[in-house]
Amino acid sequence: MREFDEQPSQYERYDQRYAGLPVAEVPWQEDGEPPEAGSAAWRLNASTFDDDLPDEIAECFDWFFEHVDTAKVTAIVIGGWEDSYEDDSSPIVQRLADEAGRLPELRSLFLGAMSPEDCEISWIQQSDIAPLLEAYPKLERLEVRGGSELRLSPVRHESLKVLRFETGGLPGEAVRGVGACELPALEHLDLWFGVGTYGGDATVGDVAGILGGARLPRLRHLGLQNSEIQDDLAAAVASAPIVAGLETLSLSMGGITDAGVEALLSGQPLTHLRRLDLSYHGISAAMRARLTAALPGVDIDLSSPDETYVAVSE
Repeated sequence: MREFDEQPSQYERYDQRYAGLPVAEVPWQEDGEPPEAGSAAWRLNASTFDDDLPDEIAECFDWFFEHVDTAKVTAIVIGGWEDSYEDDSSPIVQRLADEAGRLPELRSLFLGAMSPEDCEISWIQQSDIAPLLEAYPKLERLEVRGGSELRLSPVRHESLKVLRFETGGLPGEAVRGVGACELPALEHLDLWFGVGTYGGDATVGDVAGILGGARLPRLRHLGLQNSEIQDDLAAAVASAPIVAGLETLSLSMGGITDAGVEALLSGQPLTHLRRLDLSYHGISAAMRARLTAALPGVDIDLSSPDETYVAVSE
């Protein structure tokens, strides 16, 4: 599997690089001509706090389609939109869906690439993102930041390889939606669950459709991260059919403890994994030693010890 080319963070705005390409801001404000359409990831970002940026995301779209040969564009980053803490992303999703005919080569899309200074992750208002998959059958990478009102109506998509949800509170409806989708090409799946205080009501039961694996035959990386129920997720993963085909597994950012590791070690073999990420954890020294002894050929990330709370919430 092709390595995921960036280590994502809740603070990453993707204003420098995205999907392996340099980022070009919309509208182009630097000296000289803007780059060739297919040589950059185009970032559309509106702000009522920055006089150099348009006030409305619609203005960004208008400039983009007027000045860029969008038939050659392969990557788009949607940053902030006006009142993103109150107004959801549905108009943006609809605009992108409506303009699909003008973006035939689009392969990578990030929706909501804002830093906490732009909008706290738990305040970003999202919507149903299924229209994006329906409108772009060749899309290979879809990433979303912000969990409020986030949904994914079940769809079948033949090309999607990377799907990531970064949230401080992931609705169970969104998790069930992922599990109900038919994604035969998907290789990389990350879900940040967050906390109940910010809408993270997903349960272990909501992950059943994912862990069963029948709709994700090519999945090689699974990240069930940033959760208040990290030990329970570990226990579910321990017997999940999806695990046999994985190369990398991440249960990081949620303070997994000895109980979660005990469940993993008591379950199916994990020696086939290339990498196991348990960083940002609450695992004792004795259990860390036991784990590394049990999985001698696996690259295990046990960095940031003694943290037993969710890494990203508000």
